[in-house]
Amino acid sequence: MQAVPAIHQVPAGADADTTALYEERSVSVADGSATVEFRYRLLRPDSAAGTDLNGGRYPLVLFLHGAGERGSDNLKQLKYLPTWLANPALRQRHPCFVLAPQCRMDERWVDVSWADEQSTPQPTTPTVDLAAATKALEETLTREAIDPDRIYLTGLSMGGFGTWDLAARMPDRFAAILPICGGGDDHVAARIAALPIWCFHGDADTAVPVDRSRIMIAAVKAAGGRPIYSELPGVGHDSWTPAYRDGFVLDWLFSQHRS
Repeated sequence: MQAVPAIHQVPAGADADTTALYEERSVSVADGSATVEFRYRLLRPDSAAGTDLNGGRYPLVLFLHGAGERGSDNLKQLKYLPTWLANPALRQRHPCFVLAPQCRMDERWVDVSWADEQSTPQPTTPTVDLAAATKALEETLTREAIDPDRIYLTGLSMGGFGTWDLAARMPDRFAAILPICGGGDDHVAARIAALPIWCFHGDADTAVPVDRSRIMIAAVKAAGGRPIYSELPGVGHDSWTPAYRDGFVLDWLFSQHRS
């Protein structure tokens, strides 16, 4: 297993105007016989960073938050990576769109038990909340100057489960995925074997068993993939901070292009 590279660190914190940088948006999706509004936030690239080389189009990061950021305030999901990507230095280094949908309270991106050591078969259809996140992504792609070959998917904990699940449903959409302390259905791992993958998990995680990542990585490798796996010794559930705050990890993510 590959250790976390000891490279430059992402600058700590973000200014007090982080929330204002993220535009409020919403989509409507069907939930049974009802129509439900889902809210999300979108960060646009810093125009001061210049124009991307691909005809003025920029990469997009779709971030799926963890269980603690669920709700309806359209704010809590900006914790962690969305806040860090809004840091002025990172906006200069990696000008991009950041899409941060918010899962409803008491719902999940993937309707599985996080504590199970073995995977649950992937349902035929996604949860309503994951479908809403997908709709937000598709609407954003039609409205903004996004490079379709540089769309990245990442998430932590509950969002790590969502990352594995959504990637298997839409393997041709993403240029790379970065699932953190989650798990997926190893029986569909062949669908994502061609994707660049970097997975993180702490070996002392008591919320989501580390075997969930180990099993997924083994299944991707068995299907011919070449994922990177960083298992963090002595780290508990918060493996996302050392992952996202390592500038080398973000450099790797933004260097990936859909083939």
